[in-house]
Amino acid sequence: MKKTYLTWGQVNKLLDKIHEQASSEVKYVSGIPRGGLFLAVLYSHRFGVEFMEYPSNHYPQLLILDDIADSGKTLKEWKERLHVPLYGTLHYKRSSCIEPDFYGKKMIKEDRWIVYPWEKKDSNTIQNYLEN
Repeated sequence: MKKTYLTWGQVNKLLDKIHEQASSEVKYVSGIPRGGLFLAVLYSHRFGVEFMEYPSNHYPQLLILDDIADSGKTLKEWKERLHVPLYGTLHYKRSSCIEPDFYGKKMIKEDRWIVYPWEKKDSNTIQNYLEN
């Protein structure tokens, strides 16, 4: 599987797109471990939105971030537990079983593995992990 390596600048541009869509609805931000936590802290600092360490259903203006809606399994599990908050991802694959409320980019070519700047350059794709 081919890999696409994102820079911090590209991540910031995708966060800008999410903020353009969500800014009027968001007062708090949190993230899904692990990739979403980086994004939530970045979002909080970049846009002056309060970071929430312990998300709950009591905050309808809470945005919960993750890096990608790939299969959608993680996002779906979180939405079933915490259904009130809003959800956003940097990337959204059409093959995901659930669509985030906001996303930075909808994937057209879903055959690439995205390596985010906080991941190791030699990180394996999920297929590599499954083979071990």
